Amino acid sequence: MTIVMKTRTRRTVGRVLLYIGLLAGAVFAAFPVVWMLSSSFKSNADIFAYPPRLVDSSFSFQSYVSVLTDPVKVGYFVNSYIVAIAVVIITLVISLLAAYVFSRYEFAGKSIIRVVIIGVQAVPPITLLIPFFGIMVGLQLYNTYQGLIITYVVFTLPYAIIMMTAYLDSLPRELDEAARMDGAGAMAILWRIFVPISVPGMVAVGLYTFMISWNEYLFALTLTQTDDRRTVPVGIQLLMGQNNYLWNEVMAMSILGSIPVLVLFLVFQRYFVGGLAAGAVKS
Repeated sequence: MTIVMKTRTRRTVGRVLLYIGLLAGAVFAAFPVVWMLSSSFKSNADIFAYPPRLVDSSFSFQSYVSVLTDPVKVGYFVNSYIVAIAVVIITLVISLLAAYVFSRYEFAGKSIIRVVIIGVQAVPPITLLIPFFGIMVGLQLYNTYQGLIITYVVFTLPYAIIMMTAYLDSLPRELDEAARMDGAGAMAILWRIFVPISVPGMVAVGLYTFMISWNEYLFALTLTQTDDRRTVPVGIQLLMGQNNYLWNEVMAMSILGSIPVLVLFLVFQRYFVGGLAAGAVKS
């Protein structure tokens, strides 16, 4: 009886310590976001008030009004949406076609191509910054939507192909065999059978691609020059001047920039988790 009681006590203590650790981790992760949200409703001076206060008497929406009524700053969001949505569409289409070929067909050099695709993921993006700059200038795509879109697709496509291939590998081959017996061609099988049942995998790839495109800063800064092509991360950085930092507007733009990704994740969370789980099983 004593042994049983000691065992139960250890389990209870272990569970309590686990919950305390999880709670501490959650607070540690959430505090910067909470502080950013709090600072976005303060004046620039009150952000540096001592002692610091999470809620200040100068609560105001002025920083959000300044951001949302400035055509230049609103333009940063429009540019980010244009680039991110275009990258998602292009990446999904190409990765789905490539994954279908890798998953359902055998051809010479297949293993080598897959190794190359995986190997590309190991290349640090920073090492490609100068080559991409030279290519975009040479192709007259510098400071254009097309230049940013092509650049982001290059970085998102390898992982998207790997993930979509793993997802299609998890689907039974009896589906396309039955369709072939009914006279369906390769493209008909892909668009009529695999696309409808591959929504979780496509959502996972789409969310990953959108987040990469929406949050990328270094290439957006290097490959754009004027405000009519700059994206949100670059716009946030431009609020930090040489002599004046508009921290409240920086926080407001950061919050507004986080909302699209957060909303997409909350709406498609079920599909996102399902797509990742399906891909992980086969990979």
